[in-house]
Amino acid sequence: MVIVSYDITDDKMRTNFSKMLKSHGAIRLQFSVYEVRNTKRIVDNLVAKIEAYAKHFTADDSVILFDVDSDKLTKYGNAIHRDQAVVYF
Repeated sequence: MVIVSYDITDDKMRTNFSKMLKSHGAIRLQFSVYEVRNTKRIVDNLVAKIEAYAKHFTADDSVILFDVDSDKLTKYGNAIHRDQAVVYF
């Protein structure tokens, strides 16, 4: 699992970046923090796209990727509900 945290100053780029993350299966945890649980191939493609975005960053922009072992991750508050299955009848 990968946690993506970003701080992008340009509104349009930030919106496009968020949409790109969602298109790769990312789940929003907080405003600028996403969780990606996907195959290595999809994560590698995501990293390549992030590198392409990084070429257009200003000195104030940043993206940080955290490779996290999901077995060692603890969530509190609203974040714990995202991992529970939901069934509607």
